[in-house]
Amino acid sequence: MSDAVLDPERPAPAVATGAASAAGGDAVNWTKVFLGFGGMVIGQFMAMLDIQIVASSLTQIQAGIGATSDEISWVQTIYLLAEVVIMPLTAYLTKMWGTRSFYVVACVGFLITSVAVGLSSSVGMMIFFRALQGVFAGAMIPPIFATAMTVFPPERRITANVIVGLIVTLAPTVGPTLGGHLTDMLSWRWLFFINVPVGVLVIFLVWRYADFDRGDPSLSKGIDWWGLAFMTVFLLSMQYVLEEGNSEGWLEDDLILWLTVTAVLTGAIFIWRQLTYWQPIVSLKPFRDRNFSLGIVMTFISGASLFGGTFLLPIFLGQIRGFSSSDVGNTMLVSGLTMFLSAPLAGRIVRMVDARISMVLGFALCAWGIQQGVRVTPDWGFHEFLVLQIVRGVGSMIAMIAAQQMSVASLPVTMMKDASGLINLIRNVAGAIGLALLSTILSHQGAVHYADIASAASVAHLTTAGLYEGLTQMMTESGMADPEGGARKALSMMMHREASTLAFGDAFAVLAMGCWLAAFLSFFAKGGKPGAVQGGGH
Repeated sequence: MSDAVLDPERPAPAVATGAASAAGGDAVNWTKVFLGFGGMVIGQFMAMLDIQIVASSLTQIQAGIGATSDEISWVQTIYLLAEVVIMPLTAYLTKMWGTRSFYVVACVGFLITSVAVGLSSSVGMMIFFRALQGVFAGAMIPPIFATAMTVFPPERRITANVIVGLIVTLAPTVGPTLGGHLTDMLSWRWLFFINVPVGVLVIFLVWRYADFDRGDPSLSKGIDWWGLAFMTVFLLSMQYVLEEGNSEGWLEDDLILWLTVTAVLTGAIFIWRQLTYWQPIVSLKPFRDRNFSLGIVMTFISGASLFGGTFLLPIFLGQIRGFSSSDVGNTMLVSGLTMFLSAPLAGRIVRMVDARISMVLGFALCAWGIQQGVRVTPDWGFHEFLVLQIVRGVGSMIAMIAAQQMSVASLPVTMMKDASGLINLIRNVAGAIGLALLSTILSHQGAVHYADIASAASVAHLTTAGLYEGLTQMMTESGMADPEGGARKALSMMMHREASTLAFGDAFAVLAMGCWLAAFLSFFAKGGKPGAVQGGGH
């Protein structure tokens, strides 16, 4: 922690250190520290909640602003695009302005744009302000992890990290449920207006108590504008391809093809630029550390698992089971409650044993839980998914906290801000890649399974004929004008439902294999003391 927390009259160094906090622990006002950090936690939760809070209310928003079905999807997409672009820059900007000033400016911008989004009367207006809202939201997410790893002494860092991990997992899970209830009770505009009172509290707490470091204005000289331009084009192109690629047929679409080429070229130039420019806007130095590089892989897989599971279950329950939005939300609450309740247990496990053991345990639990979904049937509902959600929730929490701890275990404190921006960026990109992969699996495997079922049905005369005759008889008794046509349509719908269910099983299998792979890779990390984060070890 900087000396600003110990004595407001003394100048603080540019980077806060946990060692300083520990050394002067008797003089630290921990009430102020926790209030400042707590304000940042609330801000991060608010920013991450707004990713999914609109998910269950898109129909009402579409009617309110007169958008088409294609246009309304951009309410979520544009937020994610903008969020990804700003995340790598947060380390540079917090070093230049200081964490407190940067966070307050980001939160004020988030509140203003939230109100603007809520007042939107057209789709163009909403997409514009939603993009700006995403920029400010993305700026509020990475600083909290860096703060947790630099402000608190080593013995308190895991507790702080548990809180951060809880926000990362809980916010996307409860978002659709909270959004649905807000829309039902008030209107869809309150999905955005609700940020105002919460944001005012965040601004007060952060400005009053989060004086953790000092900025370095000299960094404003020599900003790598070319690097910023290449990074922006790279991330926007990549994220758009991931978001829209499956629906557009991937490289069969000209726009997706050219954006893919653009992403590859600008990404390569951006990396070269950051490795050669004297003052890179995104430092890639943390990748020199083996544990950080492996931790990034683990974060990628845990992020894909978290967002992937949250993506698959609602679609299955809505499309296959025909659940209402409230029923889907109630079923998905199991994941959120499990993660919330298991957070103290996860923190204790990570604190007690080697990070490698924690990661193996977490990813193995996550893999085994998700693997239960491989045998999914069209009749699965709340009770059938209960074990899957509970085991996956506990495993995800342990794996995520352990992966974050391992990633920064051997990094110096001066790299924590850079590492935080990269970890959050990778987690979001992993979510986008995971969703794109799962969407492709569902559509491709659904078609493959339907072709197999249709082929088998054409030769299985006894079974198919008996079913067809039964459906025809039922249609005749109901007074349908064309009972045979109705029976054929009903039979086709049954085959589509079965094929889709099998495709969901394949998607669960891919997620499970990813988690098993992460568990295996955990053995290649460097060993260390249980729960240790060196923070300045070199």
